[in-house]
Amino acid sequence: MLTKKQKELYDYLKNYISSNQISPSFEEMKSAVNLKSKSGIHRLITSLEERGFIKRLKHKARAMEIINKDIKENSASTDSINIPLFGAIAAGEAIEAIENHNEFVSIPSSMTSPNAKYFGLKVKGLSMIDEGIFDGDIAVIRKTNNVENGKIAAVLTQDNEVTLKTIKFNKDKVTLIPANQSYQSKEYKVGEIQVQGTLSGIIRKYI
Repeated sequence: MLTKKQKELYDYLKNYISSNQISPSFEEMKSAVNLKSKSGIHRLITSLEERGFIKRLKHKARAMEIINKDIKENSASTDSINIPLFGAIAAGEAIEAIENHNEFVSIPSSMTSPNAKYFGLKVKGLSMIDEGIFDGDIAVIRKTNNVENGKIAAVLTQDNEVTLKTIKFNKDKVTLIPANQSYQSKEYKVGEIQVQGTLSGIIRKYI
């Protein structure tokens, strides 16, 4: 599944290389997809290569190989649904809970289950990078107040701060565990935290 900009660049590269037998310059690509910076083009190219849509040929200037694949564009359709996007969630030190009910994000319907409610949270911080969760990602959260031991959950503390961590229960204690050795686990009494939902998936925007 590609974003609109990724698909625009892929289609442009495919047509250009087919006609000219050489890759376009960064300046040409920038103009073709209406971006202001070459760094944005670099991010798009890297994301296309990571997904296996193109292959950059080493030691050759302006040389790329197009790998033909079926493309699904990441846009609202019958295969996607819109869920509310609420402020931010800390994957680091907890931050004050922020809610914004006016924003929505489109996610693949395959990430959801019938009869369940979902919302998105913008991730800030790097404490969950070993679980593949990065700063700037959108965490898709299945709304629930219950969570299985060892699952990743969105948790609200008694100080009205929210964080995304692996949760472990031990009698009347709850431990919030990061996935980054640079961060420490934190322990709470059961009544000091409220589970807001469990992690269903991650949406990453490359541009």
